[in-house]
Amino acid sequence: MIPVDCCPVCGGDITPKQVEKLLRGGKHTAVVRVEALVCLGCGERLYDEATVRRFEEIRGKLERQDTGEFRVLGQSFQVA
Repeated sequence: MIPVDCCPVCGGDITPKQVEKLLRGGKHTAVVRVEALVCLGCGERLYDEATVRRFEEIRGKLERQDTGEFRVLGQSFQVA
């Protein structure tokens, strides 16, 4: 994990939690469950370097429409 004692945004206490991150790439969206440090005060999330690299990899696959290994959850719609 990240070596921090408090939230860099508000100075609040942080705790490790399992969170869901919404990633967008092109016209596609993915939900990823990862471990993050979460501030108990402001909700800021801190991700380690490997997790951020994973986010970038997933975004790239979404943009290239290389989604064969992803499980389909449903459809998304934009409402004007």
